[in-house]
Amino acid sequence: MFSFFKKKITGQPATEATGNSTATPANTSASAAPSEVTPQQMPAERPRASWMARLGQGLRRTGQTISTVFTGTKIDDALYEELETALLMADAGGQATEYLLADLKKRVKDTSTTEPSAVKALLAASIAQLLKPLEKPLTIGAHKPTIIMVAGVNGAGKTTSIGKLTRHLSDSGASVLLAAADTFRAAAREQLAVWATRNTVEIVSQEGGDPASVSFDAVTAGRARGKDVVLVDTAGRLPTQLHLMEELKKIKRVVQKAEATGPHEVLLVIDGNTGQNALAQVKAFDETLGLTGLIVTKLDGTAKGGVLAAIALWGQGRVAAGGSAVPVYFIGVGEAVEDLETFNAQEFADALLG
Repeated sequence: MFSFFKKKITGQPATEATGNSTATPANTSASAAPSEVTPQQMPAERPRASWMARLGQGLRRTGQTISTVFTGTKIDDALYEELETALLMADAGGQATEYLLADLKKRVKDTSTTEPSAVKALLAASIAQLLKPLEKPLTIGAHKPTIIMVAGVNGAGKTTSIGKLTRHLSDSGASVLLAAADTFRAAAREQLAVWATRNTVEIVSQEGGDPASVSFDAVTAGRARGKDVVLVDTAGRLPTQLHLMEELKKIKRVVQKAEATGPHEVLLVIDGNTGQNALAQVKAFDETLGLTGLIVTKLDGTAKGGVLAAIALWGQGRVAAGGSAVPVYFIGVGEAVEDLETFNAQEFADALLG
C-alpha cells in the first residue's frame, strides 16, 4: 500500500537548469510537466495477501524464538523470563523489552487471561501499540518538487531502495528526478542510472563531481522541469566518519540554497539485520541531519526484527522532548521491487508472532 497523496500546489515556472551536471532523460516527454498537481488519491493498493506471506516468511526466524515461549501450560514467572530472553535475542533491547513485559502483564491481568496461548495475542497487541507511532504514509505534493534526501551506512541497501521507491512513485503517477550525489563509491552512478532506465525517469549526475553541487543542480533542474519528486542519493558512510557526516550537512545546506523549504524529507535506510546497531545509526544520523523517516531493509531471514521496538521506544523519548517520532515509511523483505512496502504496525506484529 503506497498511500502517496498529492495535495494541490502551484507549479513553478519552467526555466533551464544551470550547472555542470548532466541530466539524462529516459523519457523525453517527461520534461513537459503540468503547471499544477491536482488533488488525487494514488492508484488502488496492490493486494496485501502476498505481501503478508512474504513478510511472515521474512520474520520467521525472529518470530520462532518468541512463539516457542507460549507452548507451555501455565502463565508464571518462568514464562515471562523466557519471553524476556526471547525479546532480547530478537534485539528489542533492554528498555523496550522491559516496556513490553510490563504492558503485557497488565493486559494479562486486565483480561484475566489464563492460557499461555492467549498471551501471544496480547503480546502482538502490545507490540502493535508500541509500533503504531512509526506508521505514517509518505506524503508528496505539498511542495513541488518534493525533495527527498536519502542517507545510510555502506551496504544498507540505500541505492536499491531508492530505485524501488522510484518505481512505486512512478507507478503512482508522480514524475521523479534522481540525483546521483554518491560520487564516492565506484559504480554508484552507474547503479542509479540502471534504476533510472528501468523506471524511465531522468537522472542528474556528474562524473567525479562534488555531491553538494550535484544535489543543487538536481533540485534546480527538478523545479525547472516541473517534477513532483527529486530523490537525492548520497554516499554510504559510518556515523564515526565525522568528515563524511559533515559532508551530509553540507549537502543539506546546499539543497536549502536551491530550495529554501527543502529537503522536505530526510530518510535513513537501515539494515534490519544489524539489530541494535541500527538504533545507534538512527540516533547518530538524526543528530546530524534531523531525520523525518526510515526505510528498514533486509528483514527477510533476520532474527533481529525486534529492533523496531527499540526504535519506537526511542521515538517516544523524542516526542517527550518536544520533537516528533521518526516514522518507518517502508520495510523490505527481499530484492524484488514488490518486496518494499509501506509499514503497518499491526501487520508487522502479526507477522512477527505468526
